[in-house]
Formats: sequence, C-alpha cells, structure tokens
Amino acid sequence: MMKSADGTTSVVVLAGELLREAEKLVNSKIHPMTIISGYRMAAEAARNALLEKVVDNKQDAEKFNADLIKIAMTTLSSKILSQDKEHFAKLAVDAVMRLKGSTNLESIQIIKKPGGSLKDSFLDEGFILDKKIGVGQPKRIENAKILVANTAMDTDKVKIYGARVRVDSMAKVAEIEGAEKEKMREKVQKIINHGINCFVNRQLIYNFPEELFADSGVLAIEHADFDGIERLALVTGGEIASTFDNPESVKLGHCKLIEEIMIGEDKLIHFSGVQMGQACTIVLRGASPHMLDEAERSLHDALCVLSQTVNDSRVLLGGGWPEMVMAKAVDELARRTPGKRSHAIEAFSRALAAIPTTIADNAGLDSAELIAQLRAEHQKEESSAGIDVISGLVGNMAELGISESFKVKQAVLLSATEAAEMILRVDEIITCAPRQREDRM
Repeated sequence: MMKSADGTTSVVVLAGELLREAEKLVNSKIHPMTIISGYRMAAEAARNALLEKVVDNKQDAEKFNADLIKIAMTTLSSKILSQDKEHFAKLAVDAVMRLKGSTNLESIQIIKKPGGSLKDSFLDEGFILDKKIGVGQPKRIENAKILVANTAMDTDKVKIYGARVRVDSMAKVAEIEGAEKEKMREKVQKIINHGINCFVNRQLIYNFPEELFADSGVLAIEHADFDGIERLALVTGGEIASTFDNPESVKLGHCKLIEEIMIGEDKLIHFSGVQMGQACTIVLRGASPHMLDEAERSLHDALCVLSQTVNDSRVLLGGGWPEMVMAKAVDELARRTPGKRSHAIEAFSRALAAIPTTIADNAGLDSAELIAQLRAEHQKEESSAGIDVISGLVGNMAELGISESFKVKQAVLLSATEAAEMILRVDEIITCAPRQREDRM
C-alpha cells in the first residue's frame, strides 16, 4: 500500500481519527456504507485540492535541488538525526542524485562504524566491503577483474558421510594429505585461469589456497557476507559463480581501483570506478550501535522519499499546511452535498485537522489555539501558513523552507482512507474462547 516509506505515523494517526469520527456517526444511526461513500468523495476532493497547489521545479536544477534538501530536512526533523539534519540532508540528496532517476536503492550501501560523532558520517563514491586484505597480498589493484564466488575453499576432505579411511602407515596419511592439497591446487588454478586479479568468496579461504593466490598476485577476500557479495556483484557488473570449469560462461565484475582504506580504527576494502556508475556508500559514524541502527532507519526513510520525489517532482509545503488546505476543500464539499453523506464528509474534514493538532501537541504547544488561528489564516487566498514548532506560533512555511513530497502526502491520504474503510466494513468480530490452562501439579 505504501511505497514511499515515510509518513507511516501520519497514516496511523489519520486512520485512527477517521475511525473515531466514524464511530460517532455509526452511533448516530448512519450506515457504514454511507460513511464509506462520504469518505471516498472527501478523499477525492482532498487530493484534487493538493493537486491545485503543487509546485514542480524539475526544469530548474538549482531550485529542484533546494526542494530536495528541504524535503530531506523535513523528513529528518522528526528522527534521531534532527540535530545534524543539514549534513544528512545533503548526504541523502547527493546519494539519490547519483541514481539518475532510478528508485533502486540497492546501489546505495550504508555501512555503520561505531566511533566518532554523527557529524563524521560521509558519502563515498564506489563500494566499500567491510573486510581486511590478507597477509602477503597486493594492497592496491588497478583495472581489477573480479570473480565473485560462493564456494568451499577449505582443504578438500573425503566428504562421504560415514566413510572411514584405514591406513597401515603414516606415509599413507601423508599421501592422502598430498592428494587433498593437489586437488585444491587444481581448483585454485581453475579460478586463476579466468584471468582475474581479485577473488571474493562468500565462504572461508584456508591458508594453503590463500598462499597460492598470493603467489599468483591475486587478491583473495574471504568470508564476505552474502548481502555484501550480492551487492558487489550488482555494482561491478559480475555474477556469483560456484563452479569454475567453463571460464567463458562466467561473467566477471570490473572496477578501476581496489585499495585498502581506514575508517576509524578499522581497515576496509574500497572498490572505486565500478561499472554501475550510480553506486555509492554512506559511512555512518556514531557513539553506539543502537544510535547507528536508528540513524540508518532515519536515513533510509529520507532516501526513499527523495528517490520517489526525483521521479515525481511535485512538492508541497509542510507543517500542517497540506492538511488545512485539504480540510478547507472537504468542508466546502460537505456544504454542497445533500443527504447523510455530508455528515461523513464533514467528519473527514475534522479528522484531517488531527495531523496539525498532533504536531502542536508533540511540540508541547496549545493545539486548540493554534489550529483555530491556522484555520482563520487559511480562509485568506493563497495562504502558506503552518505550525512553526520552534517559535510556537503560526508561521509562513514557504519562508521557513518546510517542504514535503506530494507523492508521500497522497500515499498517506489514500492509505489511511483505505485502512479506515476496511475496518468499517467489518460487521462482527468473533473471538475464540481462550484455551483453559492445564494445572500440571
């Protein structure tokens, strides 16, 4: 239902308020289907009211970039990153602009490294793999050909379940070990025959094969997590291989430079100049793992909203302004509509006021006073009034630079209406009797 990833709280608030209003109407003997019909008319009127007010700066790159930064800052204002929202808004916009209109966020990787402050977070072009380069292997490779694999690189044992090998001397044990080593040497040779200079494996690479790779000047990276190698294959244009008998059918990944970098106290491997030009990595720094997890969720919301806005570049003002515009249009519709449906349309208008009310309440302001002032302001033509939580007054949203994506607002409106409709259609809830507890004494 929601593709925009932001506005989830707004959906819950609005749907809850619509149901609260509907309950009052049902108690007044208005049938749920009449309420649903009124709600649908109101949602359509609200959407059309927003469509008349949208601003689209897609043609002016500078203005559009400023719009994106405002949207990112508005999204991050309610999250843990609100203290450094300018910094993170710029990071998010830079990352999304690299996608060139694609909404595939797979190519934006987020790495979390405890230590430093949130302000130390940065954006890096290319791909960073959270692994170290092995001993005696090249630390820097230019024009890399990369084979991404998921194969066992421990010494090939006799892996037959329940098999036993009986020998009558230690010399025979040495022969078996020698045969195992020879088998591994052949496998490594097959991999090197692909003409590669970097081998990334999902599983462990034991000392012996690592030594063989180092002798051939191939950089071998072991135990890369699955998410990491899937994304690496995607951004370098390769495929994950598990058999190596047909080198011509294996698609290798390519990048201009592989080198080891330091972030904080950790060494990581940096792939730059990857085939998928839009790939980039955001490195998050912060005091604790919990803070980093929350920062990642917040940033992901901002990235989702921005990638949708790049596609659908229509922008609205924020801070409760869209809800008041919609409520005004819905009120006018209620006055023109005859019959019982007008009660439902009026209720929809009251429910829309719940979002600016919640904004004011959450900021510890007098919501009743502010909403009354806001409603009066919106009776004027072309008003851009909304709630300025910093000063605690009704402010001009255009001057304060508080913007939201039209696509998110539309998703909130339609999702909340659909959710309220579904619940209203439920006639009866039958619950099973709870299971009796057995006394085991």
